[in-house]
Amino acid sequence: MVFWEGYVSDEVMGTFAPIVVYWLYAGFYQLLPPMDNYRLHTRKEEDDKNLVPLGSVVKGVLLQQFFQATVAHLLFLLTCKVTASENVVQPSIPVQIVQIIIAMLVMDTWQYFVHRYMHQNKFLYRHVHSQHHRLVVPYAIGALYNHPLEGLLLDTFGGALSFLVAGMTARTAVMFFCFAVVKTVDDHCGLWLPGNIFHLFFQNNTAYHDIHHQLQGTKFNYSQPFFPIWDKLLGTYMPYRLVKRPEGGFEARLMKD
Repeated sequence: MVFWEGYVSDEVMGTFAPIVVYWLYAGFYQLLPPMDNYRLHTRKEEDDKNLVPLGSVVKGVLLQQFFQATVAHLLFLLTCKVTASENVVQPSIPVQIVQIIIAMLVMDTWQYFVHRYMHQNKFLYRHVHSQHHRLVVPYAIGALYNHPLEGLLLDTFGGALSFLVAGMTARTAVMFFCFAVVKTVDDHCGLWLPGNIFHLFFQNNTAYHDIHHQLQGTKFNYSQPFFPIWDKLLGTYMPYRLVKRPEGGFEARLMKD
């Protein structure tokens, strides 16, 4: 039993809930006070280093989410075996947990190799992936600010592949995709808040991804959004240390050999 049962189908929730969750969670970060004592970059750095205004970022995210919703709708149409979601036999909780873990690993694998290739291929980086790196100082609303082609290849196709390989139902997909969205937004929030559960349980977190956005770290820490497995296996992991800034906040510094 889920709260939307009887109101909207699992397929509709799977299509639109991640978009709603994105704006709610990113909006929460946007409405926070300055939080200068927990920022990984100062507000001046954010203003000086970022190469795209907030309005353009919002438009870019909405465009990506349009394509995301379109592909999700088509995917559910193709994979749904019955017309009413309530007739689908939902797997047990342990099975759903295993499916979500599989989906996390599939998404990590897909995104690592596509993301890394977009950095190594000069044409793709210059004309596609560099759009995301216009945000040298990441913030929550910009988590999905990408070139439309990158959004389609990296996030939308990666999500579809995770869904198919894991064999999850649309209802399980709602939970997985909403979790993936929250994790992605948190990784880009630019804040190192005490007690953040993602910082406690995931080594691939806000500071980890901040290293990748730094100009000297763009060839490292490609893994996203969950685990640093591929970075560590393939030699692209860059360790870092958090240093308290005298004026407040933290700085993630690379620890090169």
